[in-house]
Parts: sequence; C-alpha cells; structure tokens
Amino acid sequence: MSDNPLVSVIIPTYNRAGVICRTIDNVLAQTYREIEVIVVDDGSTDDTQAKLSRYSGQIRVISQSNGGPARARNRGIEVARGEFIAFQDSDDLWVPTKLERQVSLLKRTDHSVVCCLCNATFQYEGRPEFTAFQRAWLFPTCDEGVWTNVADVLATRFVLFCQTAMIRREVLSRIGGFDETLKYHEDYELPLRLALEGPWVFIREPLTIWQQGAPGSWSEKALNEEIHLKECEIRMRSKILDRVGDSEEYRPVRKLLRRELARNRRELWRAQLVRKNQPGAALTVTILGRFDRYCWGVYRRLPFYPKLEAQAINPQPGHGNCLMDSRTTISTATKMEH
Repeated sequence: MSDNPLVSVIIPTYNRAGVICRTIDNVLAQTYREIEVIVVDDGSTDDTQAKLSRYSGQIRVISQSNGGPARARNRGIEVARGEFIAFQDSDDLWVPTKLERQVSLLKRTDHSVVCCLCNATFQYEGRPEFTAFQRAWLFPTCDEGVWTNVADVLATRFVLFCQTAMIRREVLSRIGGFDETLKYHEDYELPLRLALEGPWVFIREPLTIWQQGAPGSWSEKALNEEIHLKECEIRMRSKILDRVGDSEEYRPVRKLLRRELARNRRELWRAQLVRKNQPGAALTVTILGRFDRYCWGVYRRLPFYPKLEAQAINPQPGHGNCLMDSRTTISTATKMEH
C-alpha cells in the first residue's frame, strides 16, 4: 500500500440537480486530497448535466441510461482507479475528515480487513437526530476497532453502508459489485457478501450526515412499494444462504439468516393480505404485525441476539483513548463485546 493511496469516490445521481453541487463541493473539501470523484448520471432528465459541467477537470462524469443505483455504482466501480472505493449519495454529506480517518485506519491494519465503516447521523425534518449505530443496535466500547463478527450482525439487521463505507478495491473485484437484479436492498446484499470475506474496522464517531430525501426520493419510493421491497429482501437473504451453503464455518450465520428469512416471509404475507382488501384483513394484519414486533423487541434483548464484537485499535493522537498499540494484530487484541 502506498503512503497516500488513491480513493475513488463514486456518486450516483438521478434528477438531483438541486443538491448535487452541494454534495460534490462537500467531497472536494475533504482533508484527504488523494481522491478521484466519479459522478455517474443515471439518465437524469433535469439540468444535472449543466450543473456537472461546472466541475470540468475536477471530477469525472459518466452518463448512462436510467438503470437504478446498483447499475450506476457498478459503472463507477468499473472505471475507478483507486486502491480504496467510497460511495456517496447525491443528497448526503461527509464530515471533512471522513476519508482521512478511514484511510488512516485501514493503513494500520493488514489486508485481512476488507472494509472500514464509520457511524452516521440521521437527520429527519421535525425529529431528533440519531445515529446509524444506535438504529442498528451497535454499541462499541471503543472509538476505533476491528469488528470481528460482521456477518452475524448483518444477518439480523441493516447497517447504513454506502455513504459510510470505504472498501478495498481488490475485494470488490473478487466478489463482484452490487446485485443489479435487486431493485431494492442492493445496499444490504453487498455488505452481507463482503462480511463473509473478513473482518471490518469501524469508527464510532459519526462522519456521515444522512439527510431525509426530497419527496419522490428512492428511499421513499421503496417504502411505498412494500411488497416489492419484501420480495427483494427475501431474494437477498436466500442468495446469501445459498452462498454460505453447508459450510460449518457459517453455521451460526446460516441459522440467523433462516430466522430472518422466516420473518421476512411473514411480513410479505401480511403486505399481500392487506392488498386483497378482504373483510377483517386490516385488523388481522395489525394484530399479527404488533405481535411480530413485540417478539422482535424481546429477541433483541436476549443473550443470543448478535452483539458487536470488536478488538481495539489504538487511534492516532487526538482520536480517542483506547489503550492498545496501533499495530496490535487481530489475533492478540483484547475482545470487547456489548
């Protein structure tokens, strides 16, 4: 690894002319300077291209017909030259030191660590802020560390990924990019595959600011297509189950995936029942849904619900107070668990 490895920042965009410049300016203001910014215009019909023309020489623009975020990100990966890949959405922001912190942390680990994930702040209009780690029930006891049970955790819940991750390009090349057959949850399926490749490192501090999308955003569209959303989630987990197969190494992950798959199928059945508009269907769905949520709440508090397991890495001066040497290896570091 070079002293200052190149980071390829990939930004897919579709009809985001009103916010894309703010996001590009934010990326260009990163304190880490060895970056290339690749904006993939996924068939925008507004004046996105006019906005992008302002950055001649500062960014690379790839245009394609509309194919969705998975295809757009994959196109960016294809042309990327960086040793590390980072993704940003066209309406979110990064803290200025985000890339610098992640590169530094990955440089202090060996190549068995495939990804660095930072925390994020969620901002919704009229609601208190909260973090991605809080939402996913991740409670690391150290500012920076090696996350050793990523697959177990991701088998049971989603952790904000695209805007927060930095990935070794060689690993992405090995496992392939985003699954373009999934309309939704492609940003969940790739992390699950990546989790099978090795441990990750994490940064507890929120370095990404996720902002509520405008009306008609992709996330809002997904919520309005509940049946399709659940179908994609079932396909995603089924594919990962096929990937782990009967391997003894992945027996705990397989058990967790099957449990979640059964829950997804119940959710799909309820969504389909509501659509039928039969007498008593709405009441039945409400009762069963509340019962399922109660069971899920109990499950999260049981000892066998996967908690984040991590091994501390001593950060650089000024970035926390873990006491382990910065070169401590995965095999000798003290394990932390919450």
